[in-house]
Amino acid sequence: MSRVVMLVGGTSGIGLATAQRVVAEGGTAVVVARDADRVGEVVADLARTGPGTATGSAADVTDEASVQRAVADCLAAHGRLDAVVLTAQVVAYGTVEEVPPEIFARILDTGVLGTQHVARAVLPALREHGGALVVVSSLLGQIAVPSMGAYCAAKWGQLALVRGMQAELRRDRRVSVSLVLPGAVDTPVYQQSATYAGRAGHAPPPVVGPDRVARACLRAIDHPRRQVHVGPANRITVLGFRLLPGVYDRLAPLLVRRVALRGPRVEAHPGNVERPRPELEGLRGGWSPWGARRRRRS
Repeated sequence: MSRVVMLVGGTSGIGLATAQRVVAEGGTAVVVARDADRVGEVVADLARTGPGTATGSAADVTDEASVQRAVADCLAAHGRLDAVVLTAQVVAYGTVEEVPPEIFARILDTGVLGTQHVARAVLPALREHGGALVVVSSLLGQIAVPSMGAYCAAKWGQLALVRGMQAELRRDRRVSVSLVLPGAVDTPVYQQSATYAGRAGHAPPPVVGPDRVARACLRAIDHPRRQVHVGPANRITVLGFRLLPGVYDRLAPLLVRRVALRGPRVEAHPGNVERPRPELEGLRGGWSPWGARRRRRS
């Protein structure tokens, strides 16, 4: 029997890449995201590629009832749920003083409460036949970056929540919980992000493709691990943050100004934090491995 995998945040970037791999391997991808029209579009595209199948539901991870409905719809349609990959997250650039409180709160709600809402909804279903929850976090869940405090806080909180779940479920052999931590990934997230820093976000090198993270997610389903880093510079960056904090604190603001915020000057805007922007979604964002912007490929 082909496995049923729910992709929460599955209409763009890493979630979409993972959905494509599930269908390519003959499984069933259950796509969940905020915009119903975009979900339908992605499901139709996946169904055309085969050999697997795809279905979908609209849900917002900050709304627990909508997440519960999406899981209920999946179980009604397929009778089971074998794995869940959670990639949903929103981003804002700006200092703690610059980011509006409602935007800051929404980012925290998505990363922390959203993860709890998904876990509460899916863990009983995963226990039914045995299954895996894979949470896609970020390198920024283990380091702090200036002008990305809201996102870092969300990812640090998500890390604590997932590690707590892993300890809680340690003796339950029916369910696994894995954490995947990518560095910069070639997705549309930088174009979709809110910014209050005067400039648009820019992918910092080295940049990996979304399919590389998707492969790590599927490996974590079959071979669960506490955490998996994806990115050639991740471990050395974490080491520098932990062992050389003084050096890190001097270098980080400079690198943010020259790399992460070297996009064009823009007026402050909320990006996709408060509502989805499906016109900006896609598989890739058009970033080269060295962080140069090239034409976006959907």
